[in-house]
Amino acid sequence: MSLQPQRPICCRRAVPEHTRFRIRPVHGLFSHSTLGFREVIRIATTPCMLASSGYSNRRPRRTLIPGTKASTRKGFAPRPQVGTSTQKKDQNDAQEEEVSGGSGSKKPAISSSGTTDRKVTGDVQSAEIDPTSRMSSNLVKRRTGILEEVEQQGQGNDEIDQQIFTDMPSDSTDDAETDGQIADVGNEGDGLGLRYKNIAVDHSNKGIGKETMIDQFSKAGIGKEITTEQFSKVGVGKDTATDQVNDVGIGKETMTDEFSDAEIGEETMTDQLNEAGIGEGTIADQFNEAGIVEETMAGQFSEAGIGEGTMADQFSEAGIVEKTTADQFSEVGKQMVYVKNQIGRITIAEMTEIAGEEEKKLAVDESRLDISDVAEPAEAHGSTENAVLNMEESLLKQKADMEAKAQRQLLENLADENFSEGIKVFVVPQVVNPDQVIEIFFNRSLSALANEPDVLIKGAYNGWRWKFFTEKLQKTDLKGDWWSCQLSVPTEAYKVDFVFFNGANAYENNNSKDFSLPVEGGMDETAFEDLLLEEKHKEIEKLAAEQAEKERQAEEQRRKEAEKAASEADKAQAKVETEKQRHRLHHLMKLSSESASDIWQIEPNFFKGGDRVRLYYNRSSRPLSHATEIWIHGGHNSWSEGLSIIEKLSHSGKRDGDWWSADVVVPDRAMVLDWVFADGPPGKAVVYDNNNRQDFHATVPKGMPEELFWVEEEHRIYRKLQEERRAKEEAVHKKAEKTARMKAETKERTMKMFLLSQKHIVYTEPIDVRAGSVITVLYNPSNTVLNGKPEVWFRCSFNRWSHHNGPLPPQKMVPAENASHLKATGEEVDSNKIEEQMGVYELGGGGDEITDDVNFGNLDLDLCGQPDPDPIADYNFMLVKVPMDVYMMDFVFSEREDGGIYDNRNGMDYHIPVIGGIAKEPPMHIVHIAVEMAPIAKVKDLHFRNSFAWDGTEINVWFGKVEGLPVYFLEPRNGMFSVGCIYGRNDDGHRFGFFCHAALEFLLQSGFQPDILHCHDWSSAPVAWLFKEHYAHYGLSNARVIFTIHNLEFGVNNITRAMAYADKATTVSQTYSREVAGNPAICSHLHKFHGIVNGIDPDIWDPYNDHFIPVPYTPENVVEGKKAAKEALQQRLGLRRSDHPLIGIITRLTVQKGIHLIKHAVWQTLERNGQVVLLGSAPDSRIQNDFAHFADQLHSAHAGRVRFCLTYDEPLSHLIYAGADFILVPSLFEPCGLTQLIAMRYGSIPVVRRTGGLYDTVFDVDNDKERARAQGLEPNGFSFEGADPSGVDYALNRHVAKGICLEPLMWFSKSKSFGIS
Repeated sequence: MSLQPQRPICCRRAVPEHTRFRIRPVHGLFSHSTLGFREVIRIATTPCMLASSGYSNRRPRRTLIPGTKASTRKGFAPRPQVGTSTQKKDQNDAQEEEVSGGSGSKKPAISSSGTTDRKVTGDVQSAEIDPTSRMSSNLVKRRTGILEEVEQQGQGNDEIDQQIFTDMPSDSTDDAETDGQIADVGNEGDGLGLRYKNIAVDHSNKGIGKETMIDQFSKAGIGKEITTEQFSKVGVGKDTATDQVNDVGIGKETMTDEFSDAEIGEETMTDQLNEAGIGEGTIADQFNEAGIVEETMAGQFSEAGIGEGTMADQFSEAGIVEKTTADQFSEVGKQMVYVKNQIGRITIAEMTEIAGEEEKKLAVDESRLDISDVAEPAEAHGSTENAVLNMEESLLKQKADMEAKAQRQLLENLADENFSEGIKVFVVPQVVNPDQVIEIFFNRSLSALANEPDVLIKGAYNGWRWKFFTEKLQKTDLKGDWWSCQLSVPTEAYKVDFVFFNGANAYENNNSKDFSLPVEGGMDETAFEDLLLEEKHKEIEKLAAEQAEKERQAEEQRRKEAEKAASEADKAQAKVETEKQRHRLHHLMKLSSESASDIWQIEPNFFKGGDRVRLYYNRSSRPLSHATEIWIHGGHNSWSEGLSIIEKLSHSGKRDGDWWSADVVVPDRAMVLDWVFADGPPGKAVVYDNNNRQDFHATVPKGMPEELFWVEEEHRIYRKLQEERRAKEEAVHKKAEKTARMKAETKERTMKMFLLSQKHIVYTEPIDVRAGSVITVLYNPSNTVLNGKPEVWFRCSFNRWSHHNGPLPPQKMVPAENASHLKATGEEVDSNKIEEQMGVYELGGGGDEITDDVNFGNLDLDLCGQPDPDPIADYNFMLVKVPMDVYMMDFVFSEREDGGIYDNRNGMDYHIPVIGGIAKEPPMHIVHIAVEMAPIAKVKDLHFRNSFAWDGTEINVWFGKVEGLPVYFLEPRNGMFSVGCIYGRNDDGHRFGFFCHAALEFLLQSGFQPDILHCHDWSSAPVAWLFKEHYAHYGLSNARVIFTIHNLEFGVNNITRAMAYADKATTVSQTYSREVAGNPAICSHLHKFHGIVNGIDPDIWDPYNDHFIPVPYTPENVVEGKKAAKEALQQRLGLRRSDHPLIGIITRLTVQKGIHLIKHAVWQTLERNGQVVLLGSAPDSRIQNDFAHFADQLHSAHAGRVRFCLTYDEPLSHLIYAGADFILVPSLFEPCGLTQLIAMRYGSIPVVRRTGGLYDTVFDVDNDKERARAQGLEPNGFSFEGADPSGVDYALNRHVAKGICLEPLMWFSKSKSFGIS
């Protein structure tokens, strides 16, 4: 913007009266020696002027003097007289030699006046263009400085400083002189030095051609600033554009006309140059014909002194200092005229002479102008700017037209080629890339939509799995019936799939194959699959977070509603309790008095809450007449807040008789005082004087108003109820959180036990297999059927062999000895080395390279931290990449790639759960069919469902839920099951067969489609063959049958038949499965017979949430909890309170349970001063009676040390498990047993016989350390061999010697290690 001075400025002389300088212009290819000229001239400066406030609007004077690189251009430079012939050049040389001879130095001398303002100093100096220079905001400051310097120069000495000119070098050295600086400027740039300047202007191939004028100017160093800014930077004030362009002979015509006058019209530059005599060849050829080299425009203009700086700097360095707009256009016009006239043989000297004369003439004209004559309309700026913008738009349009024409030609060629070949679709660009806009062309006439008025495209990406789209096509103007639309290809695309249709039901789908375009340079199909899985994972996490937030909000809403309801209930209860207390207190106030003159008195008589009073007591003829101490135990308001007054009385001699007194403080809110006298403080008193059980009461005379008291009392009771309720709720909440945490820990511990249960054969590193990770499978064939085989092949899949990518190809495993660097020391193994030996095994074939190291860690991953007995050298290794969409990893091993002998875990295969995946295992519909269920009491909301008929009998169906699972009870109306018992009748087989048939009929008629039918023991064994023979072909075809043997002692015939029909058979422990393997019912079916350890209900048997024990406990307070339970048990059964070992026996009294060993153990314990508690009953009356006589004998001989409870009592069983030190289970055989599991759950030490499930779950503290460690467990009890009394004595002697001296916490921790806590 223009500078607006606030005060008039006196402008004196801008330059000395006499100045000498030389200019050497160079144009095109003409040599320096040919075109250069030298002259020294004198320039008369303009007279002094008085500037007004509008001075800054005035146009600065033009000059051809270049500024020095190091100096900042200030003020106005003198306008030289430009020579026009070689004769003037000779004169310049002569004058320069004359001056140089007098100076005696090549460096110029600075004026003695010391001024450093713009006094022109002549010197021989090559001008260097700074390509990085730009016009900046310093322009305004520079203009202000110019005016101030001019004023200072006018006030100073007008004498011209001596100018020293050096000898001009010869023509042979002219080129070298242009590259180096020969003369200094003086005072670090404040003065203005004159340079010896080469001005080279060339128009070569890249300057004029198909490029727009904007591109040409840009290459010449002229930036993209708007015209106003560019002109302002070179000193254009508020002159009208009309005057500016008129300076170069351009009127008010449009910019197109103006440039047309300068031989630049609406035609292309090529046409314009053709008119100048340049042919139709390329610009390079045209300029070459004119002797102009093929340098780039930037280089050509650089030779002319125009660099990459701002417009002002570029023109200034080219010899144009702060020229007006007219000068700029004039200069451009000169260059154009030069090119045209050069071809017409006009010499450079002639052109320079003409330009010089025009400059001088213009300078004279300007000197005569009054400052007021310069006022020009501001609208001229906009006109000039619009003219330049119109020119730019015109040239851009020309370029766009050319590009459109080329694109049009390309489309026409493609359309013709594809139509001629019968291809109905093509795309532009022909190579499709991601993140690109493409245009699809469709020939309607070649398609099934030839007669349809509308054409639409419907499609998606990557096999119709990503980002569907529908767009309407538009008719093109191409030859033929071509339609098109544009699509934006997403980053994730590797293929575009689409069809065409009419918007309704008419389709063109490439003969049912659809159309597709490959997308190059993006992700491949495998990467896209990973992307989909990742997106699915994010979606699942998002949905889970949203669901969690909804549940949180719902829970918060429920909590608020419950709090509101509870608060209302508290208010109601507070009101009721207040009324009760009001009636009670009114009754006491009637009985109270201010004193009883012969028994007690209070001084003073009038007192209120908070006062200190003295209470007197006469013990004469009272219960405390002989007491050595007398205490008062008192409260207030009918003892509403318990004891609030406790003081010791002292003997008082102020009254006659045996009076005692004490000072007490009356409670603040007391309406009535309540007290008794005693012979000691609370807890130690024996004798009381309580006024014949009515206590003593005294009214508070100056108590608070009664109505106010009851309002406050009701509020106090309400707050108390709220605090108590919230404390209970907080305790319940904390307990629930702790229970959930312990369950999670137990689940995690149990899962690790499962994963390590076959560590001697196979396990993974890490133990927990996570989706998306790379794991190592370690396999020890020495313990399998592949022992000794030279090769081991690994076959793997996921999701129970149902993964959509199918099984992985067989892969040969690498023995550990081939990878000796794999040690059980936690070394990190380079994955590249492993890949060289065995590769990475993943879906889709091929294994992706793993860039991270695989840390095998400590390969001995048992829970005890003990070394694994199996050497790592026995293992083979395999790296497997686990996909994101899996929930189970499945694998087997074989001896050869094509099969041979398989290790498939006896037909069960190896399965390892996968955590963290996006896929969840679909739930299985399992139906258990059993004639008994315990505890039925856990069934909630039992109600009638429906009835159905079978075999001529109507059967009612009752429905309920146990722990969220539906349970159905069948009740035949014929009374078959209403006999008062389950077992023990002669028709048991008939009744159980009817039940099994009715259960299958119910499933069929109700439309159930179970995956598993699970029948139990001989009583429901008929389900196996009834299903296979009658129902598998009539609607229940999806089911498989599992048969579980809980006890082989009963119903062998049914068990034998069920074993033949069942798909799988199980029993309740591994040891028991081996013990019965020789049984004829089992031995022929060992291939499908498996032992699985039984379990207990952790919710029922939970010492932390057990309502039948006095103190719930966890590992943190197990000592306190078990001690309290033992004391409660002793108290309930009338046992002596003792710390001696207490043995509990909870069992059915049958021969199987080792009743003879039980009797022996009872006698042995009593002989060692222990205590015994037995809970149980016998189904055989003879055994029941025998134990009743035995109990009578023991109770009389060992009263206080033994108690038999020959009945069923579940609450008592909980107390025995918690209070006993040891639990005895001496079974002769035991498929599994639950007693020892519950005992360990409650921290009691099991003493068992080594059989069946007892052996699998109890590890002797002395003899089973290695066996326990092999399973990741710790020793947790005592066991014995044999079925004679000596074995029992061996265990009892050790448990008395060791067990009683051990802390319960230790045994409780051992029970946790088994995973049942």
